[in-house]
Formats: sequence, C-alpha cells, structure tokens
Amino acid sequence: MRVLRHTRPSLLGAALAVALAGAARAAQPAVWLERMNHALTHLDYEGTFAHWQGGRVEMLRIIHRMKSGVVSERLESLNGSGRELIRTGTRLTCYLPDRHEVLVEHVPPDSSLIARLPVYDRHIARFYAIHEGPRMRVDRHDTRLITVMPRDRYRYGYRLWIDREGMPLKIQLWNVRHGGQVVEQIAFATLTIDPRIPNSAFTPHLSTAGYRWLRNRAAPPPPSGGFSWNASWLPPGFHMATHVVQVMPGAPGPVDHLVYTDGLASVSVFVERHAEPRAAHPAIEAAHMGASYVFSTIVDGHRVTAVGQAPALTVRSIAASVRAVPPAAPEPTR
Repeated sequence: MRVLRHTRPSLLGAALAVALAGAARAAQPAVWLERMNHALTHLDYEGTFAHWQGGRVEMLRIIHRMKSGVVSERLESLNGSGRELIRTGTRLTCYLPDRHEVLVEHVPPDSSLIARLPVYDRHIARFYAIHEGPRMRVDRHDTRLITVMPRDRYRYGYRLWIDREGMPLKIQLWNVRHGGQVVEQIAFATLTIDPRIPNSAFTPHLSTAGYRWLRNRAAPPPPSGGFSWNASWLPPGFHMATHVVQVMPGAPGPVDHLVYTDGLASVSVFVERHAEPRAAHPAIEAAHMGASYVFSTIVDGHRVTAVGQAPALTVRSIAASVRAVPPAAPEPTR
C-alpha cells in the first residue's frame, strides 16, 4: 500500500506532464503564426519578392513602416504594369499607369499589402489543421515550415516558411483537393529589417497629370422598406463580415458589397441595384484571375458577381444562393 500511495501521484504527474507537452506542441504552430502577423504589421522592413500566379511572375518591392502607431506601406511593381500602391493608415491609393487612373479606397487597419495570412484562433482551428514542419533553408536563411491544412473542400491551404524574426520568406496558397496544386506563391529575394525609412519613401514616383481619380465611397442609404441582399447558403464556418452600399467606378448605380469569410478565406459579392432586362437564359460568366475565381450571374434581374481566393465551388455556391430579402414587417403596436 505504501508503494501505491507514492506511485499514484507520480503517475498523475506523468500524465499531467504528457498532457502539457501535447498542449505545448499543439500551440507551437499558433505561436509561429502570431509571431508572423506581429512582424508583418509592426516591424520596419524593405524587400523585393517574386509573385507567381496563373503562370505569370511579377517582381515587386515592398516598404513597410510603423511610426507613432500609424502604418505606412508602399508596394511597387518592378517589371509589370508599373503600378504603385501607397497606404497610410486605412487610406490606400492605387496608381495604375496602364489605365491612367488613381483609385482611392479604405482598408482595415490590420491588413497587409503582401497577402492575407492566417491568424490562429478557436474558430479557425475548427476548419483548418495547423502543423509545424521541419526547419528549412530559404535563400540562405533558417526558416520553420508551418502548414495550414483545410479540413474540407471549401477552402485553400497555406504553406509558410517563417524566419526567426517572424517574417514569411516564402508563402504558398495551395489547393489540397487538386493534388496539392500551388495556386499562388510569394518568395522574397531580398529583405532588410529595421532600415531607416524616410517619409519620401511613400511618395509616388509617377506623374499623375491627366490621370482620372476614382474613389469608392458610401452610397446614400436606400429608401426605407427597400430590399436587402444576403446569401441563403454558406459553407460551414463562413459568415457575413461586411455589408455596405457603395458607389463604384463604372457601375450604373449603387452596389451592395457583401463580404463572407471564415476568418481566413473570403468571398466578396457585388450586387448591382440597377435592374437589368430579364432574359430567358441569364448569362453566366466565370473565370480564373490569378489566384482568384470570379463568377457572375443574374438573380431576380440584378447582376451578382462574386470574387474570392477560394475554390470555384465556394465562390459559385455563395453567388448562386444570393437572394433579395424583403424588409422585416413592423411589429404591431399595442
């Protein structure tokens, strides 16, 4: 009995140690993701990287600075169209020399011009499995491979090679259901951490004389009692994150912009409030644009277009389920 009395606590202690070790192993990939997202948003850095999608490669230069709590970013195409994207806080200005246009819009404060990258939480863990892989060398730097694996066919996966500073030196978006096909890839060629970045780094190199300036702005609120729009079916884990009515360049009238996301993958749906002539067989358009899939159709006489970095099944299913929702009936007065 004396032996059992001393053995039982040691067995419980061993079981507890095993459980804690398992929890630590499960949390370790999440720690790498947290480190990566903190580095992308809080470090000062400058670098060039190759962006591959749809069989095309473009070299880009990124400059990122955090000063007094305000993020400044510049993304410049080095061998493509020559476009420049400059962000200060939530204001993003896109200089498009091939179209002689400048587009001004607003972005979330925690976004990045490099890519939308995974943030680990309990919701994400329900739909993605996160694994820590071996240490690997990327461009003479030690990195840790983190794999984000979707648990179903409605989303893509990620491979991330993260260095000791937390920077992702290589990123792959991949379609697990198609033999691990790489849909998009970013790979840094040069990267400098904590450089001295002057304010002039965020001034456009282009002359915008003769350019047309376009702004995405909120539309006036729709008349009371009007219809709204929503998807009647969503893949597991997806929810509506944003619904705004905007005036968008080129649209004949106000556009409902709905964003559905699972916290990582996202699909934007645009519904033109201007009704089109009804056709016996509405035209359906679909295309791959790099890593994004675009699907457009007519619903109740309105053009519905969905765009997302997600499998075609996800984008098509969400777009096809969009319906006009009548206003809620007023509660009877007592």
